[in-house]
Amino acid sequence: MKNFSILFLALAALTLAFTSPVETVGVDTNTSVITWKGYKVLGSHTGTIKINTGDLQMQDGQLVGGSFTIDMKTINCTDLEGEYKGKLEGHLKSADFFGVDKYPTANFNITSVVSRGTPGAYKITGDLKIKETTKPIRFNVNIGEEGGQQVATGDVQIDRSDFDIRYGSGSFFDNLGDNTIYDEFDLSIRLVLN
Repeated sequence: MKNFSILFLALAALTLAFTSPVETVGVDTNTSVITWKGYKVLGSHTGTIKINTGDLQMQDGQLVGGSFTIDMKTINCTDLEGEYKGKLEGHLKSADFFGVDKYPTANFNITSVVSRGTPGAYKITGDLKIKETTKPIRFNVNIGEEGGQQVATGDVQIDRSDFDIRYGSGSFFDNLGDNTIYDEFDLSIRLVLN
């Protein structure tokens, strides 16, 4: 039994000796962006949100973790102009939706990374916190080179009702008709790595 224990410790030490350290790679917040698209009965709206802080953890060139913080005060509508643009942005920032005065940031923390079998392709699971609610979400991510920089991209659909954002939701209110706003909205994430 003693020999088995020594052999086990030797194998564990050998494994650790060949394991590279985890490297933290920062996110360039000036060029990283999240694009959003929200849907209603009579159409949709699109816009952007900026990344406040973020990093990815890499080991032997493979994604193993990471997190980023979203600056909710930067919600921007890109398909409207003038008064209507200002009204929509103000409404999205209000307590009816994201309540950015009370909740200025949202956070995402990766809890699991699985390779999808090709270089740079991963399925990630993580905890998304919007307002006071944290929910697990899962989506695919690709990391590749664009113009000499490493860029991580991914698309995910979020159900706003999971985060207690119910304004105009047909899931909670009757007789909304053409004023119904769908619960699901799309996010396209683009993180440029330093």
